[in-house]
Amino acid sequence: MIFPAIDLLNGQSVRLYQGDYEKETTINPDPLKQAKQIESAGLKHLHLVDLDGAKEGKPVNLNVIQSLREQTNLFIELGGGIRTLEQVNQYLNLGINRVIIGSAALAHPELVRTAVAKYGSDKIVVGVDGRDEKVATQGWLENSDTSFDDIVEAMLSVGVSNFVVTDIARDGTLSGPNIELLSRLQNKFPKSNIIASGGIANIKNVTDLQTSGIHDIIVGRALYDGDVTLAQLKEVDG
Repeated sequence: MIFPAIDLLNGQSVRLYQGDYEKETTINPDPLKQAKQIESAGLKHLHLVDLDGAKEGKPVNLNVIQSLREQTNLFIELGGGIRTLEQVNQYLNLGINRVIIGSAALAHPELVRTAVAKYGSDKIVVGVDGRDEKVATQGWLENSDTSFDDIVEAMLSVGVSNFVVTDIARDGTLSGPNIELLSRLQNKFPKSNIIASGGIANIKNVTDLQTSGIHDIIVGRALYDGDVTLAQLKEVDG
């Protein structure tokens, strides 16, 4: 599955460079219009991030998220500041197809265990984000000593199967995805579904990931600053 990405900041669609809130580029002041363009191109999935929520640890762009849910038929996965079971419940009741738990998975693994038990593994995704294969937390503002391998292994043990893996050093850079990291994790943990995020610059990056065994791919900045079109993504979307 191909997931075009919309990152929300102050109600607008933006892109950050390597997760830096000080390096923000506005993509579209109207995220709903952008989502409808994605849907009109024949794509069926959307990766949505509440960047304000990631920083504040609570839903911030709820009105925009609700409008995207109500006015499109896209399969929406949503992350950013989801740190309590109440927030998981709120978004799933809103009709969000699956939610991404990031920082909270590291600090509160029991939250993930409870969420998977209550809603099923198809509704709960864990975000594994970091630099040099060490997990970053709090909207990427803090670093930890936990390795990517450690958190994937731990989360698999509580029933998680889907992982959005982001090499922050690649995110928003158009420098190409970290295929070596992504394919290594997929091969080491064959029961996982590793979802690639960060660094996509062109359609060859997408097909190279698919060839390496990564089939769920998030494409963000490349759609606006790089060499990828929605029509190209539709062609390779499984």
